[in-house]
Amino acid sequence: MRASPAAVVLASALAVAGFALPGAATANADPLVHTYSIVARDPATGEMGVAVQSHWFSVGSIVTWAEAGVGAVATQSLVDPAYGPKGLELMRQGVPAPKALAQLVAADAGRNGRQVAMVDASGAVDAYTGPNAIAAAGHHVGAQYSTQANMMGKPTVWPAMAKAFEAATGSLADRLLAALEAAEREGGDIRGRQSAALLIVKAKGSGRPWVGADRLYDLRVDDHPQPVAELKRLVRLQKAYTHANRGDELMTEKKVEEALKEYAASAQLAPEILELPFWQAVTLASIGREAEAAPIFKAVFAKEPIWADLLERLPAAGLFPDDKPLIARIRALKSQ
Repeated sequence: MRASPAAVVLASALAVAGFALPGAATANADPLVHTYSIVARDPATGEMGVAVQSHWFSVGSIVTWAEAGVGAVATQSLVDPAYGPKGLELMRQGVPAPKALAQLVAADAGRNGRQVAMVDASGAVDAYTGPNAIAAAGHHVGAQYSTQANMMGKPTVWPAMAKAFEAATGSLADRLLAALEAAEREGGDIRGRQSAALLIVKAKGSGRPWVGADRLYDLRVDDHPQPVAELKRLVRLQKAYTHANRGDELMTEKKVEEALKEYAASAQLAPEILELPFWQAVTLASIGREAEAAPIFKAVFAKEPIWADLLERLPAAGLFPDDKPLIARIRALKSQ
């Protein structure tokens, strides 16, 4: 991966000043992705994940790596993205995360500028911070997690992340977000903020990674004035759509009441997304519960009338009864 012009200029300036980083003064220099991150495994669920924030565009495209049933990797500072796929390959072969990390660092001529953390499916974890990582830089390895940061405003950032992660409750996504928020409260990146990302995978792989089922969260905020806050919003939406998708699965299994509970939970999590209650109402009306569906349809149509027009297209797709009087009654709610 080629560095940006800014990274090349900076690397060249450092070299002129006598602070050459291995491999950094060429056109093929590694990207200077200074940041803070956390890798972790949830001992209750076996889920593994990475969360990161940086004053660098699209940090999630470089730093975050994870594979269901295998492990998670964060690679940053004078970043070599190859630590991601190489680390996962070693862990996939059964090499524990600490040994995999040590092996890759030992073979890396640019190790002095790296910062990398890895956790495997058993919860083994380790991190490395090279001596040339820009201060404040360091890491904290805890029970099945590691926090790491470089170019921070002060050296209390990664300890604050660790403390927040250990104290947080809820899902792994909630706890990873708590660590990022703690880093921001502690001052975070000395340059400010620009992008963030969250990647969480399941404890066991499905054998079909191409369908996305192994990834519970794969979210990126590439450029935003408040990337952590925006990432938190996206996590909320992901939870809402996860409930909606589960509702669809339950409907195919003819578990109507359970499906309706999932749809309701989805709509409650993201009330601003009108499509979620719309499909909840479609489901209710489709199974003869028009009275329950009517107020939901009415509320949706009042905000976005276009959904009433979409309803008429559903019977041809097999997604709604071909019942013209029923459709007419529902469409009439648009003008009430």
